[in-house]
Amino acid sequence: MTEAIRVPLSVLDLALVADGSTGAAAIQRAVALAVDLDALGYRRVWYAEHHLAPGVASAAPAVLAAAVAARTARIRVGSGAVLLSTTSPLIAAEQFGTIAALHPGRVDLGLGRAFTVPRPAPAATGGDERGNSRAKAAQNPIKSTFDDGRAAASAGAVPRLVDGLYVPPAPPNGFNDPALRERILAQQEVIGAQREPAGFREEVELVLDVQRGTYRDRSGGAYTSPPVEGAQFDLWLLASSGGESARVAGGLGLPLAANFHVSPATVLDTVAAYREAFRPGVLAEPYVIVSADVLVAQTLERARVLAEPFADWVLSIRRGERGAIAYPSPSAATAWTDRPDAERALVADRVDTRIVGDPDTVVERLETLVRVTGADELLVTTATHDPAETRRSFELLARAWGTGERTATSPGRVASGV
Repeated sequence: MTEAIRVPLSVLDLALVADGSTGAAAIQRAVALAVDLDALGYRRVWYAEHHLAPGVASAAPAVLAAAVAARTARIRVGSGAVLLSTTSPLIAAEQFGTIAALHPGRVDLGLGRAFTVPRPAPAATGGDERGNSRAKAAQNPIKSTFDDGRAAASAGAVPRLVDGLYVPPAPPNGFNDPALRERILAQQEVIGAQREPAGFREEVELVLDVQRGTYRDRSGGAYTSPPVEGAQFDLWLLASSGGESARVAGGLGLPLAANFHVSPATVLDTVAAYREAFRPGVLAEPYVIVSADVLVAQTLERARVLAEPFADWVLSIRRGERGAIAYPSPSAATAWTDRPDAERALVADRVDTRIVGDPDTVVERLETLVRVTGADELLVTTATHDPAETRRSFELLARAWGTGERTATSPGRVASGV
């Protein structure tokens, strides 16, 4: 029997805030966890960008990445992703170029493109300045990590089993929920995210050109950014569907992060579109990292207990009034059998594709994910109420997978980190 390929493992960390804890403690634990991940042999650790979510403290990926790089020796650090609705591509490049100057060859800048919230019918606001501001915000792009706004459009309506990989139908479109739309628009006002991005390819090319020292604006003016020019960071694009993000990554020959952990219904479309669009550029060959939500415990029974709050947490993201709640304890979780059908439908895709179990079970399912998607690398994320259980999950997975021992390397890569 042919031995399954063990591709490199990396981590996406949201710096989760456990119920009863604080954001400061979550950030401190995230840095400490990265030190452990470095010792365990994980290839890279990325930080997501989320704002005004009670349960997520990773609001500043560049700051976290810099803090972790200074405390580790080998592991790569980066963003998954910087949100271009709140940060311009140049500023993002300058942030990560600054980190790369101090830690050359260990830095990844992950970018994702904006999507738009469906616009509500305009209301007569008269002289109400707040109402006018809200109407303006409704026209502005809203960012979501890994998302290009087309995930639901390309997903199938029925579940599929593809060579052993369960591919669920897409969940109902959450933006049909007026409360969710209102929350996102209100948050945009607080964040001050009024930036209107240019075309996604244009913004990605800006980063590449400034890094190469060849950038010219539309009138031919030359610009130089000392932290970016020649900086030793790798640029990644993140995508949730076969839409623009995947196609731009392929067209520019960039590495792609394909989102299975949040949009499992569309991961195969995402990878296929990227590979079809790929042309040699930054990379000589395609390179895909696939994300997965993973929870490992010593026994299947223990893993299931630890996983119980996950549905409540996902539901808070997709329908809640405040965004991701502080991560609940297992004792406070709503049992799946007690959950209304509408709630199950909204979170079933993520619950059903979360990879939960003992080490052997999780490894087998991850091997299936690699085989079906053709992933060159896996990006795992783990959520538990107890930080010690999260750390233990990463340790058990590293030992079972053999990080640093049997990880595959891919020939023909041009960028330093892949």
